[in-house]
Amino acid sequence: MRSMRFYPEAWPLHTAFVIARGSRTEARVVVVEIEQRGVRGVGECTPYPRYGESEASVMAQLAEAASAVERGAGREQLLALMPAGAARNALDSALWDLECRLHGQSLWQRCGVDAPRQIRMAQTVSIGTPEAMAFAACELARQGATLLKIKLDDRLISERLVAIRAAVPQATLIVDANESWRAEGLAARCQLLADLGVAMLEQPLPAGEDDALDNFIHPLPICADESCHTRADLPRLAGRYQMVNIKLDKTGGLTEALALAAQAREQGFAIMLGCMLCTSRAIAAALPLAPGARFVDLDGPTWLADDVEPGLAFACGAILNLAPEH
Repeated sequence: MRSMRFYPEAWPLHTAFVIARGSRTEARVVVVEIEQRGVRGVGECTPYPRYGESEASVMAQLAEAASAVERGAGREQLLALMPAGAARNALDSALWDLECRLHGQSLWQRCGVDAPRQIRMAQTVSIGTPEAMAFAACELARQGATLLKIKLDDRLISERLVAIRAAVPQATLIVDANESWRAEGLAARCQLLADLGVAMLEQPLPAGEDDALDNFIHPLPICADESCHTRADLPRLAGRYQMVNIKLDKTGGLTEALALAAQAREQGFAIMLGCMLCTSRAIAAALPLAPGARFVDLDGPTWLADDVEPGLAFACGAILNLAPEH
């Protein structure tokens, strides 16, 4: 017999995180603990208002699922019992962690994936004036980041990007518009990004307006984020996007995420691995997906004033010490 408990946490950020939808100064997460035979597995999720989620709604979903989990429901059963989203992710992550601890294995071993020594990841530049964003990009590059994710809204696009590119001419840049652009003018904006050497554009249009990308000549790869949650979304993304951003809080956990990644690759999509604002607990749950991703964007904990302990070892632009030296 298992026992389960869940509770919210708030983690202050060291710097405001600004994207097209607004600004945040703390990461609000929900933690799930599942105990069996004296062994405890832990999972974490970040409720996301964009997807109609709140701390209260996630807690209510967890309360509804608790009896099934305590009676022994497994990860595959959760796929049928719960919708994809943050609540299922927290449960799925806790069950993976519990399995690993009961079997004396790492998550890497449990998934059959070789752990790399380290993972190169993007560091995010949040929205500000062109000068502030260029300065932030320069500082991140100075500290060792080689891949920068630039957050944009619908304003000052060329000014911001030209300033950033001038500040970090050698950095790989990817751009995330968070659904803030419209189809009108998209071709010109994409050409600007391509001319500045931007490697990828993420979710320029609102989810549901993807048909504007039909027969659209892509001067650079476009990645679906808000438009891609689970395997069920892939058919309508074909021919419109070249890449999908997989986040455990969208897929409802690693179980669906692994299946989504496999099916997406089979259909010719490249993979980006992303996260919400979160602690190292949430990042650790996603790591087996990283070796198969073209871009890894797991810097959520680096925005926190303090991370959970023990946490992952982050450097600017990398997650370190994942596999022991031989």
